[in-house]
Amino acid sequence: MAEIIYMPKLSDTMTEGVVAEWSKKVGDTVASGEVLAEIETDKATMEFESFYDGVLLHIGVEKGQGAPVNSVLAIIGEKGEDVKKILANATPDSDAPKVEEAPKTKEVKAEPTPVTVTEKPVVQVSVPKLVFSDSSANGRILASPLAKKLAEEKGIDISQVQGTGEGGRIVKADVDHYVPYAGVSRRGFSVVSAENYTDEPISQMRKTIARRLAESKFTAPHFYLNLEIDMDNAISARKQMNASGEVKISFNDMVVKAVAMSLREHPNVNSAWLGDVIRRNQHVHIGVAVAVEDGLLVPVVRFADSKGFAQIGDEVRELAKKAKDKKLQPAEWEGNTFTISNLGMFGIDSFTAIVNPPDACIMAIGGIKEVPVVREGQIVPGNVMMVTLSCDHRVVDGATGAAFLQTFKTYMENPVTMLI
Repeated sequence: MAEIIYMPKLSDTMTEGVVAEWSKKVGDTVASGEVLAEIETDKATMEFESFYDGVLLHIGVEKGQGAPVNSVLAIIGEKGEDVKKILANATPDSDAPKVEEAPKTKEVKAEPTPVTVTEKPVVQVSVPKLVFSDSSANGRILASPLAKKLAEEKGIDISQVQGTGEGGRIVKADVDHYVPYAGVSRRGFSVVSAENYTDEPISQMRKTIARRLAESKFTAPHFYLNLEIDMDNAISARKQMNASGEVKISFNDMVVKAVAMSLREHPNVNSAWLGDVIRRNQHVHIGVAVAVEDGLLVPVVRFADSKGFAQIGDEVRELAKKAKDKKLQPAEWEGNTFTISNLGMFGIDSFTAIVNPPDACIMAIGGIKEVPVVREGQIVPGNVMMVTLSCDHRVVDGATGAAFLQTFKTYMENPVTMLI
């Protein structure tokens, strides 16, 4: 008996899937557990396995096309079964989104209304005509001295400039308005002389990023708290921990640990807005933003407060690799209670991030920079890092966020306390 396979819901926010690749074609034998297709969700491209044995009788969504969750993806059955009859009797799962028909309206024929057109007199305007001609005569460039000097200063080949002066003479304005033809610049970059663009289709991931962050930015009332962290002790501690060569601790690993321990002391920050209730999470799951080709993924380090620097670092590196290779599973990107976005490695001093719903907060981490600092009344060189906490004011108040940041600062400036 034929089995209808519907577009699966592979993530909690998925409403539509795109078939990136079919591993089988119509007529192929399929065994249970074999990869049937690769499906692009709003968060990753995932392999979808068949749950049935049989022959692939029908493909409902072609490669590169999308379809809503619970729409017909494929049919597997015995060779020779009537596909049209099966499709005619197909009923989507109960979870399938229902589309209501718009009420039919009675067609009303409108009588044509006569339109009177009044002809307006045509006004002829005389426009001076620009004459373009070859600016070279008998091999000599016809150009004003000022135009030649300006072209030399700008590094422009004056023989390529079209003259608009008398007899095609090149004047200063021609050099000022000259746009080089497409070619290669001195630095090796392609130079474009005409307007040009490429329209790229929007991926499921980018659509979801746009929708979720727009909802967050324009629904959740954001406020921002900035704090400067003295990183001298963290730099020294990291150097000592990495000296043996057995582990490789990054500053990001220390940030994740410090955030996790601070959340344990400030559960009101470790919360989520769910509309009718505010959820106070007892567990600490830290989402770490990872840039991928199509956008952004947030894999999750679970129970981060109970893990050491090395374990956190190993997990973050493994999850980041999976994210970039499109191998993340739903359980690895769902359930974060707080999010960290770190752009310090790109030389960014500070920035503000948009809250990742339903989390109440997200922390933006800037780079470490050497600056003059005052210690015991003396100006000495020091290393500081700027962090910005973005908060959803429906859940977190200013004093609550500030207290959390002070605890985070204490841990980062005294990293040995995180080892106790």
